[in-house]
Amino acid sequence: MTRKILGPFNRVEGDLEVHYEAEQGRITQAWVNSSLFRGFERILIGKAPSDALVYTPRICGICSVAQSVAAARALADAQGLKPAPNGQLATNLILACENVADHLSHFYLFFMPDFAREVYQTKAWYPVIAQRFKAQSGSAMPEVLKARAEWLHITSLLAGKWPHSLSIQAGGTTKTLEMQEWLRLQLLIRQFRLFLEKTVFADTLESVVSLSSYTELNAWLEQHPYGDFAQFLQLAHDLNLFALGRGYDQFLSYGAYAYQNQYAFAQSVWCKGEVTSLDTQGISEDISHAFMQGVQRVAHPQQGETVPHLEKENAYSLCKAPRLYQQVMETGALARQLIDGQALIHGVVEQFGGTVATRVIARLIELARVVLAMEQWCQQLQLKEAFCTHGKLPKQAEGVGLVEAARGSLGHWLRIDEGKISHYQIIAPTTWNFSPRDELGQAGALEQALVGTVVEDEGAINVQHIVRSFDPCMVCTVH
Repeated sequence: MTRKILGPFNRVEGDLEVHYEAEQGRITQAWVNSSLFRGFERILIGKAPSDALVYTPRICGICSVAQSVAAARALADAQGLKPAPNGQLATNLILACENVADHLSHFYLFFMPDFAREVYQTKAWYPVIAQRFKAQSGSAMPEVLKARAEWLHITSLLAGKWPHSLSIQAGGTTKTLEMQEWLRLQLLIRQFRLFLEKTVFADTLESVVSLSSYTELNAWLEQHPYGDFAQFLQLAHDLNLFALGRGYDQFLSYGAYAYQNQYAFAQSVWCKGEVTSLDTQGISEDISHAFMQGVQRVAHPQQGETVPHLEKENAYSLCKAPRLYQQVMETGALARQLIDGQALIHGVVEQFGGTVATRVIARLIELARVVLAMEQWCQQLQLKEAFCTHGKLPKQAEGVGLVEAARGSLGHWLRIDEGKISHYQIIAPTTWNFSPRDELGQAGALEQALVGTVVEDEGAINVQHIVRSFDPCMVCTVH
């Protein structure tokens, strides 16, 4: 038996270590360590409730909008306030802009450069991949950075700036749109669609999202072999990424892009082929293997605490272990598209489960679906109507704000006493996916996905592929 430590990982937001044991070149057990503490939940205690809209976006510089939306929804829930329809649409557009930018960055800047490493130089596809995706020097880099920068102008139109905008409020958004800005918004979405259709997919978005099975995906690949999505699919087949990094196949989504009491992507739970409704009262945080202390080892986030205890025995991470009725859940684009019933994603998960390949495919399919949805939301805006409603926070209240960030399900739980925040708990997507073991000894989603992985090369490149397939954001995890 051998035991090794990998980390810190590059191209990951925050600090991450993976410890593993291996026998005969395969991982038998893994432990994931989030090694930084930041304490935003404790910083918020005693602050005015509206201060959450200032502090929480600064948890992270790449998913600050998602934190803003979760905080705003918690405040709206505490007030019993219904956001203005325009505000809901504008919020969806702002959040979608960030999520799409994150998906694009993940594929081109975080995930694909690993396949341009010299460990793969004997592969027939290596010269093309290295020329296209090599870190910092690949031909994709300038194209993607330019497209991403232009895309983020959407946020400047709708929210003033990115990241850390203050435009998202409990009742909607503070920034209205003039006709000229509305036309500019449509143009930006159109330009980005053309980039996706030319560079990423080499096909129309409608054609890509209409794929309904693994067989259709392979037939499509034969007809469209030159886009960057196709390049990934080709190497995924060669390296058998469809069998790499399979977890529990238990998925969670809070529902994405709410408008008029409906979600663009459904809210639910998917466990080994069975879909059930989400009961948020079943969510708990387990601190048995986290460097945390509290009155309860397992608690619902409305009662949980975040008190670090760095000398705690049997602990190995500053990440708690979220569970849904004591079950480990995976969250992210794969969960959203599977739960929403997207035919291709349903088909590949039924055949292969949640793996490196299916996670990346889901992320790119979602990218196309979200851009198509944004075109519709833009058309639904009523420029002469209000973008924000207003209410008054009570002195005593509780609220919950649930949202889907790019990396998955994000929740804020808030309590107000005597007009001040007395309790604030956050469960981030990477907290779900990169959790340590719980009091039952169940490994977290990534820890389980690593079991059985071949690690014969010095850099354990397969481990890196699995880690990046979840697109971790560790600074959110240790908020």
